[in-house]
Amino acid sequence: MSALAEALIDLDAIASNVRAIASVTGTGLMAVVKADGFGHGAVQVARAALRAGASWLGVTSTAEALTLREAGVTAPTLSWLHGPDDDFGMLIKTGVDVGVSTTTHLHAVADAARLLGVPAMVQLKADTGLSRNGAAGDDWPELVGWARKYEREGGIRVRGVWSHLADADLPGAPALTRQVAIFEEALRTARSAGLSPDLVHLANSAAALSAPRTRFDLCRIGIALYGVDPFGVNGPGEFGLSPAMTVRTSVVNVKRVPAGTGVSYGPEHVTGAPTTLALLPLGYADGLPRAAGGHASVWLGGRRCPIVGRIAMDQCVVDAGDLPVTIGDPVVVFGPAEGDQHPPTVVEWARWADTNPHEILTGIGARVAREHLHGRARNS
Repeated sequence: MSALAEALIDLDAIASNVRAIASVTGTGLMAVVKADGFGHGAVQVARAALRAGASWLGVTSTAEALTLREAGVTAPTLSWLHGPDDDFGMLIKTGVDVGVSTTTHLHAVADAARLLGVPAMVQLKADTGLSRNGAAGDDWPELVGWARKYEREGGIRVRGVWSHLADADLPGAPALTRQVAIFEEALRTARSAGLSPDLVHLANSAAALSAPRTRFDLCRIGIALYGVDPFGVNGPGEFGLSPAMTVRTSVVNVKRVPAGTGVSYGPEHVTGAPTTLALLPLGYADGLPRAAGGHASVWLGGRRCPIVGRIAMDQCVVDAGDLPVTIGDPVVVFGPAEGDQHPPTVVEWARWADTNPHEILTGIGARVAREHLHGRARNS
């Protein structure tokens, strides 16, 4: 049974993005493949990124890390968001580094390592101003002190010290300079306590591309890995990034309607002239944000056509004007420009929905089939 819509994932674009970013940073790269590779497929993206030169993988949870290991991906991997009762033993046994932000978690990791008789690889996270995970204030010296104690006892090895930036996508923001200074002080504290981390990392996609002082040993690349400019102004191209995902579907119903015809719920849209309406089998359950209704467009019949009326759970309506549309005609919801085709980008969809591209990409639902390609035309 064929899917009503599909997301085509260009793995060559993923590889190209890794190489483009590495040419700027000159450091090792951690490919962040959390949230199923931002909706692109974690295992497939991980393999493509590693082949292109990425040296680390980053995930959020134990489940995500184990998915990679079960697929045979053995590359160095950091998992950084856990409950205190998480199965740290499985992470240790499969060689996954554990991101640690509190002494509660550190004790749990050390206990798991002691039961296994195998040292745990940990990376200590400092909170430098994002106020999410990470240790800040007096909690950081305490975390460092316990880590050194466990390291001397042979229960853990502190492989890394790291943090995350709050607004690196705003070049020149004073907060970035403050965060770097706080991070450097946290690193000094760790080294003064006797820790010798092999990896120091702070930069995300935006900082990796624009803030050399943040690069250290490793840069964690998330949204840029998938071909989206992290600054969201000029779009992909400035750094040689290639969007990896194309979402496409086809027309499932067509009707010619007179002026004054209400469209979808409400109706919030009434046609101003005779027109052709094309029905698409995609809605907010598939990742088209309801808030984008009345703003968004798609590529149909060689041009952009607006989505009119409310986006429903499973479908939306496009005003095709006088185009000779028929059932089965292909539609590109978003994707890169190719030749004379210029479909909307994921950045535009994010703007129409008043969100960020991350939410659009990760929101593409399970009913949208993924197909992983190597350089094949995506908009055909």
